Amino acid sequence: MLQAIGLTSTPRRGLPAAVNDLTFEARPGRVTALLGTSGSGKTTALRLMLELDPGRGITYFRGRPLHRIPHPAREVGVLLGDVPGHPARTARGQLRMLCAAAGVPVARADEVLDAVGLAGLGDRRIGALSLGMDRRLALASALLGDPHALVLDDPAEGLSPREADWLHELLRAHAARGGTVLYTTTDFREAARNAHRVIVIDGGRLVSDQGADDFSRTRLRPRVAVRTPHAARLAAVVSREARVARRSVEVVTEAGGRLSVYGSTCAEIGDTAFRHGLPVHRLADEIGGTDPTAPMEPTGAVKPAASVECVGEAGRGRLIAPAHSTSHADLAGHEDLMARANPTGRGGAVGPVRPAAAVPPAGPAVPAVPVEGEGPGLFRSAVRSSNPKLPPSIRRRPARGPLHPLRYELRRMFGVRTAPLIMVVATLLSVGLSVLLARIGHAPLPKTLVAWPSLLPLPPAAVGAGILGALSFGDEFRYPALAAGRGAISRRPGLLLAKLAVSAGVAVTLALAVVLVSAGALRVVYGPDLIDIPPNSVSLCVGWAGLTVGCAWAGLLAAGLFRVTTAGVAAVLAVPVLVAPLVRKALSPGPGSRPAVGLPGRLRELMWPSWPHETDRWVAAVVQLVAHPVGAALSLSLSVLVCAYLFTGLHGRVRWRSQSGVGPS
Repeated sequence: MLQAIGLTSTPRRGLPAAVNDLTFEARPGRVTALLGTSGSGKTTALRLMLELDPGRGITYFRGRPLHRIPHPAREVGVLLGDVPGHPARTARGQLRMLCAAAGVPVARADEVLDAVGLAGLGDRRIGALSLGMDRRLALASALLGDPHALVLDDPAEGLSPREADWLHELLRAHAARGGTVLYTTTDFREAARNAHRVIVIDGGRLVSDQGADDFSRTRLRPRVAVRTPHAARLAAVVSREARVARRSVEVVTEAGGRLSVYGSTCAEIGDTAFRHGLPVHRLADEIGGTDPTAPMEPTGAVKPAASVECVGEAGRGRLIAPAHSTSHADLAGHEDLMARANPTGRGGAVGPVRPAAAVPPAGPAVPAVPVEGEGPGLFRSAVRSSNPKLPPSIRRRPARGPLHPLRYELRRMFGVRTAPLIMVVATLLSVGLSVLLARIGHAPLPKTLVAWPSLLPLPPAAVGAGILGALSFGDEFRYPALAAGRGAISRRPGLLLAKLAVSAGVAVTLALAVVLVSAGALRVVYGPDLIDIPPNSVSLCVGWAGLTVGCAWAGLLAAGLFRVTTAGVAAVLAVPVLVAPLVRKALSPGPGSRPAVGLPGRLRELMWPSWPHETDRWVAAVVQLVAHPVGAALSLSLSVLVCAYLFTGLHGRVRWRSQSGVGPS
């Protein structure tokens, strides 16, 4: 069961709250529609329930709030808008990436693709999907963890009637298996036809909470839809004849020469138009309705006989003929129209209108509160006291990290062609520069192999590694599949360590590929005599790997800190362009400078247990790397970025904890 209690949004300055003290529930085994016009607060209510927006109130999912559920994807499936995935990623790749985030087996991706009718389109790119396919993929993402509850925001918006019928059939099947379904809509006929219960809100407040049959009986009426080039004349004629015959007929004129006639039939409207020589382009029975937010009227109530009421608006008027009585024949005609609108008679669809006793007007909504000592699953009706107790605060929770961060990051990076393409381009540029440098002969062999001429601040491989690192966090913010709707992604250590490990592995692979391919190209072009292994090859290899890994980490941390890919790339280029000259100037030897000769041996004497003598070469290589101006600048930049990243993440977490601890006693 899904129970929302006292949902109240935080109002903007000078504006009323979008949701104000909203309390309702959605039961398992039922499809519940949250109905309201555009701007009534439906989406805000869902975001408050999912703890995506701050406010007050609480929502229980089978007795537990969302932040108390260990694996939310296995309890609640959410659909808010379109799929927030990279357009170049395939549908199957997107779902497999989300499988690692939700902690479910990868085979689940193919199962949900088959369930939503995309079994043969798993290799289609997300950017090439139509609106209906995109909505099916979004629903597959919501079903990935096999959740008990589905919370969907206007899932049928923009779909064709056939696709909308398929969608609602799937929702009813999920409810038939014991699940809970809550979705928003603006179409009251769709809500009455497809839901078991309809909750109407307006201005963020509860208007009514009814079963589908009661909603259909009290708020839906049969009508005749007419289209004619002489809409005003036909409306006047129909109203005049209804007034003479003392029948209750309401004529509503709409834009585009359309009329909606309530209380009449197609035969009567057609005969009237024929007698007066008025052409009719369309004449059909439909199911219309009153404003779903208007107060309910008794089904058997008859409008009093009075003068004709004319309501003039821009492109819309209403002519109501006086009513004297309502006969059983009229009610029978209403039943016939309602039955034709719903020939299947399935549960939750529109039923026939039956004469009923007057229904008393709905009073003010009484909030349901949890019974103390009996848990949140039990409710009792309580009237507010003179000193009401405020509902607990809803805090915007930090986004959860993936349950398998390393697997998630690997599928995220290699699920699109961007990473392999960058690696191939960096390798080809490096090989071309290496051949050119060897031809000129001004650069030493190590710089020739890594393609680092003195004119470039960084070699192509290091820039490519920095771009890959920047994309690790940049794509998360641009396509927030991990934390859709929050505007921020997880800053938990697990995801950060996974990104650091994957980017480091990719950077080392790129660095090794550049050296090997460049050496092979030089051997082919200039012969084997050019390649000569230098005696300090160990320190050179360590320095080269450290440079590429450092650039990748600098781009990753800067993109995660500033939430944009360009910031990561700018941080990588700033190391040799801005930071390295300052470090070179600060570390320039003066008259009293001393070299750190013999540092590895002295460090070995201080360590216990002491490391072997072979380790001195590695320590010397690291010291030489850090002592280099670019290496020192990179080390300094990484230190600053790590401290800034940890400070912002820790500051936000401490702030969230302090706010979550403040609440009603």
